[in-house]
Amino acid sequence: MIKTRYWILPFIGTLLIGTVRAEDSGLITVDLSSGHAANTFLPNQALGAGLDGLEKGDVARLYRADNIRQMKSAGFKPISYRLRTELGIEVWHWNEKGVWSNPKRQEGYWISNDHSAQPIAVTHGYRLPRRGNTLDQAGNNGYSRLDDNDPGTFWKSNPYLDQYYTGEDNALHPQWVVIDFGQRVDVNAARILWGTPYATRYQFEYWDGVDPIYLNENPPDSHWRIFPNGSIVDREKTSETLLLSQELVSARYVRTLLTKASAQAPAKSRDIRDGLGYAIREIYFGMLDDKGKFNDKIRHAKNKDKQTIIYTSSTDPWHRASDKDPNVEQPGFDLIMRSGLGNHLPILTPVGLLYDTPENSAAEIRFLRSRGYPVAQVEMGEEPDGQYISPEDYGALYIQWAKVIHQINPQLKLGGPGFQTDIDGWRAWPDTQGNTSWMNRFLNYLRAHHHLGDFNFFSFEWYPFDDVCDPAAPQLAKAPELLDKVMQSLRQDGVPSNIPWIITEYGYSAFAGRTEVEIPSALLNAEIVGQFLSLGGHTAYLYGYPPNTPILEPETCDQWGNLMLFLADDKGRIRAPMPTYYGSRLLTRTWAQPVNQLHRLYPASSNLNNDQGQSLVTAYAVYRPDHQWALMLINKSPQQAQSVTIRFLQSSDKEIAFLKGKLDIFQYSPKQYAWHSQGEQGYPTRSNPPEHFTIQNAAASTPVTLPAYSLTIVRGQGPVPGDLIHPDPAP
Repeated sequence: MIKTRYWILPFIGTLLIGTVRAEDSGLITVDLSSGHAANTFLPNQALGAGLDGLEKGDVARLYRADNIRQMKSAGFKPISYRLRTELGIEVWHWNEKGVWSNPKRQEGYWISNDHSAQPIAVTHGYRLPRRGNTLDQAGNNGYSRLDDNDPGTFWKSNPYLDQYYTGEDNALHPQWVVIDFGQRVDVNAARILWGTPYATRYQFEYWDGVDPIYLNENPPDSHWRIFPNGSIVDREKTSETLLLSQELVSARYVRTLLTKASAQAPAKSRDIRDGLGYAIREIYFGMLDDKGKFNDKIRHAKNKDKQTIIYTSSTDPWHRASDKDPNVEQPGFDLIMRSGLGNHLPILTPVGLLYDTPENSAAEIRFLRSRGYPVAQVEMGEEPDGQYISPEDYGALYIQWAKVIHQINPQLKLGGPGFQTDIDGWRAWPDTQGNTSWMNRFLNYLRAHHHLGDFNFFSFEWYPFDDVCDPAAPQLAKAPELLDKVMQSLRQDGVPSNIPWIITEYGYSAFAGRTEVEIPSALLNAEIVGQFLSLGGHTAYLYGYPPNTPILEPETCDQWGNLMLFLADDKGRIRAPMPTYYGSRLLTRTWAQPVNQLHRLYPASSNLNNDQGQSLVTAYAVYRPDHQWALMLINKSPQQAQSVTIRFLQSSDKEIAFLKGKLDIFQYSPKQYAWHSQGEQGYPTRSNPPEHFTIQNAAASTPVTLPAYSLTIVRGQGPVPGDLIHPDPAP
């Protein structure tokens, strides 16, 4: 993942600032009147960073001792291990030593060895030859076997979603194939070249809305409609062309929904999983003319750019030794744990779930336990929403994985789903009750199956802006309302408030752009952490921990960048720190006290707004274990400095207090940093640490000047919060 966008300073100023009235006073108010903190946190739990899969050779290039030393200086404590193989529709061989279900042919279902005499430094994913999706969420270098023009290949659904494993009728976990023609076409017929096992009950449907993948763009009554002759009931295997409607239907998206399986295995099969689910060798959809000639509208090719886009509900994790993907590497557990990056704390540990087996995940937990590596939280798969799996199917897999993991260690906390970012919330196609809430339906599934107790934390990613080519200042102004809206929506969906909420990755965007190598990246990262913790969040993991280089994505604007703490040279050595590095140090070492003791967050606000009513300055106030207040102040105006005074509203009688004595001021702004744009050879022309100065004998009216586009930490003595003077009695 990567993100970045270019901003043009004068243009942004006009868009964002509008007019700040002369009579406006810059006032920061910390509200202590409620008598209790908005949230508390421990830095060793709350402030973390993420490690992800890399390209070929990058693990050895980047995980060198000097790089690791400089990475650790950012001050992050816990580590989130991201699983790129899960996004790339690959099985993760977290140990390259292991066993195949068919060892003679080196194929089938894989279980990594739960012991290893040698340290595991690099691991790989293995592509799935029974893949149905044209696209994926990682390298996107695969293609669908449903329209590859090769009857010798086939898509097969995940056998662990069959009633043999779920204990439920297959109709409760329907599998599906969605075809996106790219534009509306006239269709009325279809043909399926079945594999084994095949479906004996299925139906053909079309979408009557805008786009079934992005539900929020559709009218409220949009849904899948069955073709007039589209229901096929208890039919034996056939490859004949089926007339679905006498009249042509205009549709961009069509779907085949599979609800009953033949439960037949291929000849000579010895594995029960070979006969579970559904297999399709090739699918055809188009128009049957008056003369009975079938005109197929699907483009068939072994190339994602040439074939018609297809999405599928799940994929069989069956694969072969020859399917190894050498171009993507995951850092091995031994490398991470022995490098010191984990700070001897439990890492947020992933297990493959969407494209893996419970046996392989169980072996992973046994391995970590045998090594003595600390594990407390296990994230079950990654981005099921991005793979379009239904919440009920994810729930069925979740329960199977929970059973085998808890047989090894009942104390492990399990969670997920590790959503990809969706600023409108996470939705699924309506169920029979019209419910489109992904989390509500997933939680309902766990509850109905008496496994809600296995859901111990909720995780999601947060990259609020896809449009990295747009100006940054309006995005910075809008950012807080986006996160607030999503968290309110999740509470309404029923996500429990008594379990940890975790942002497993955060950054400016899931795409790369210049904004990510400019000052706005540091401002937004600080905002995300401060706001998330203030809203009750438990842990936030920054993405872009290892050094990296600029890239261009998308190519709609010529602005190179990336999510990274450090710029790397051609050999992977750190060349220069980026704004995200210095912003991170202000967060972990200046705003928070770098001790594993309780910090208390209190609501803070400013009266400086733009013409849209959005805050030009946002504030996050923490009362630290050393009895100092630290206020993180973010000035989002790209051109205008702001002079502010800080006050504390203490109690219901509106008593006012102020910081007093010596104030320590730490500031990071364009005075410390500038970027020279030169494509992939771009570099900082100025990259200096934040400025530090003091104000002696601060009084009530002492102002603090916030430079344009700046992150400021103000630290000093102030009133003791009332809930520390008069703590609530113990229950």
